[in-house]
Amino acid sequence: MQTQKSIAWFIFAGLSASLISIGLARFAYTPLLPLLISEQWFSASDAAYLGAANLAGYLIGALSGRPMGNAFSNKQTLRVMMLLVTLSFFACAFPLSTAWYFVWRLISGISGGAIMVLVAATITPHVPAERRNLASGAIFLGIGLGIFASATIVPMLIDLGLKTTWFGLGVFSTILTSLSWFNIPDPVAKVQEVGNSPISASVQQHAPEPKSIFLILYLQYGLMAVFIVAPAVFIVDYIARGLQFGAGTGALFWGLYGIGSMIGPPLYGYFADKVGAKPTLRTVLAVEFLAIFALCATENIIVMAILTVIIGSFPPGIVPLMLARIFEMTSCPRLRNVNWSKATIFFASAQALAGYGLSAVFSATHNDHRILFILGGIALLISLSMEILYRKTQQV
Repeated sequence: MQTQKSIAWFIFAGLSASLISIGLARFAYTPLLPLLISEQWFSASDAAYLGAANLAGYLIGALSGRPMGNAFSNKQTLRVMMLLVTLSFFACAFPLSTAWYFVWRLISGISGGAIMVLVAATITPHVPAERRNLASGAIFLGIGLGIFASATIVPMLIDLGLKTTWFGLGVFSTILTSLSWFNIPDPVAKVQEVGNSPISASVQQHAPEPKSIFLILYLQYGLMAVFIVAPAVFIVDYIARGLQFGAGTGALFWGLYGIGSMIGPPLYGYFADKVGAKPTLRTVLAVEFLAIFALCATENIIVMAILTVIIGSFPPGIVPLMLARIFEMTSCPRLRNVNWSKATIFFASAQALAGYGLSAVFSATHNDHRILFILGGIALLISLSMEILYRKTQQV
């Protein structure tokens, strides 16, 4: 059995991996985008295209993560992916060409997708069963920390220039990668007795679920991705231009979104441990549905600030919660990893499609932000209503 100290270092390594590969590699690009255009590194269309390269890479990484883990071990794959993300930060400090930038943005996305598939499967089997969901939340807290950093620290670095900002991200990533290098645990196969231990009392009551129920769960997760895209991409613009509160207020709201992102993973993981992943998931979906429609219905800045924190908790928070749900439904460690990989692929595919689709709707509706939020809310409502399909399938 692992010591408390070694488990803490394992979790730190997982948090670091999610922080640099998704929290920073994806979300730090958002505040850098205007400067990439204004400094004439790239045109507006090219800059948007380069942003989408990370999402495309994420899908590739989600598809290839397990095969790479099987071929080289999860431990070695995670190390290489963290190293590639670090190199991508340094590479992006040099705008040699659009193709150069595209390749490195794509690589950073591939690394993020692979890490998302492998990191929890590598670390959580080493954690005692009663704290596994909380540990998962701590691992994916890195995403929230990255979002918060993109709203606070990155704008301060921007004042020093684009090249310095990318170098700063690279140095920070180098430090975290170095600290994590020898703290990524051995593959699950070597600690099988831990992976086979009960997850919780609620899991012990679950027999193996039919494949149709997993398909419903994957579709739900994909719909959640659609919901996430609208506020994650457009909430700052909605506050700044849509409601005419200005760029400063828009940046403040992105910071509030980041605070929510830090709260979400440990909070969702805590409740998954205490009351079970299924009831927690239903409650979260209902609360987020109400929050996004309330955001469309009010222009009270205090109310919107509270709603933004609530909505911000969802993108990183839903990850450990969905992972906990899969663990509840699957007793075999190998199948857990397979099912989590499939869920991540559904999520990544829906996220990429939603990114392009909602951008097209935004243009077609003459920059109507509320339509995008409503569409996201509808996707969440469908996801919530699919619980009815779940119950009917259980009765068959």
